[in-house]
Amino acid sequence: MSFEVTILGSSSALPTSERFPTAHLLNANERFFLIDCGEGTQMQLRRYRLRLGKIHHIFISHIHGDHTFGLFGLLSSYNLLGREEPLHIYGPDLLEEMLLDHLKYSRSDLGYNLLFHRIQCRRTALIYEDKNIEVLSLPLIHRVPTCGFLFREKPRERNILKEKITEYGIPVRQIVEIKKGADLVLTGGAVIPNAELTLPPARPRSYAYCSDTRPNKAILQLIKGVDILYHEATFMHDDAKLAHETFHTTSRQAAEMAKNAGAGKLLIGHFSSRYKHISEFESEAKMVFQNTVAVNDGDVFEVD
Repeated sequence: MSFEVTILGSSSALPTSERFPTAHLLNANERFFLIDCGEGTQMQLRRYRLRLGKIHHIFISHIHGDHTFGLFGLLSSYNLLGREEPLHIYGPDLLEEMLLDHLKYSRSDLGYNLLFHRIQCRRTALIYEDKNIEVLSLPLIHRVPTCGFLFREKPRERNILKEKITEYGIPVRQIVEIKKGADLVLTGGAVIPNAELTLPPARPRSYAYCSDTRPNKAILQLIKGVDILYHEATFMHDDAKLAHETFHTTSRQAAEMAKNAGAGKLLIGHFSSRYKHISEFESEAKMVFQNTVAVNDGDVFEVD
């Protein structure tokens, strides 16, 4: 079952000929979650052959244009394509007002329901869940209310061995309990341990997304052991003072966050257009955290 993220945009506020502003698409077992929606996001979705209609949940970290300007066009395209399914949007308070004003003044009537879920960015909270996955907000430190997101699978049930069902004639009602960890008690009182009846489930996978922010050690416990951590790295560390002043992070600081969180892999992006050689970001971060990748538009990263 798939658990992978596609990078749709890896630039900061100023797009380049090779990099679009920020947007990621997470495929979690064929449930698709769009994370931020910078200018040109729908073009990138088409470019990488990702179906717009499969997206039902959009998570917006904050209302700066390089994370939201693509929303207006995407909402319009959904309407022109005849979308009927509801679209859920999660983001800070002002996001709803901003989008509704746009629809009002452009006299746009959508043929589908737009459902807003307001996020309080100063604290963590469970903002979405279904039977397979849950999403938590992560408080970040930026010039406007901003939050990151932690996507993590829920623990799965154990896998019962089919031959054991036949061997012991296990009825359906007991199969349900055994998959949850129960032992099997036979008619004569003998107990068959669960470990002999089942195989352990696949390990739950996780992805943390930290957009524009100063390094925030307060979230380290929340993202501890995450499989993939995406953390913005707008500046090289020589510009640490500028990063602090603009409420951003350097590549070295992002690597320190990954190291302290015990992450499996670090992805860095949101690169300032002032830098011509993105490989330098990766080299600098690897001095602190070896398993670092400076992302490019179109990159796909999978968690096994």
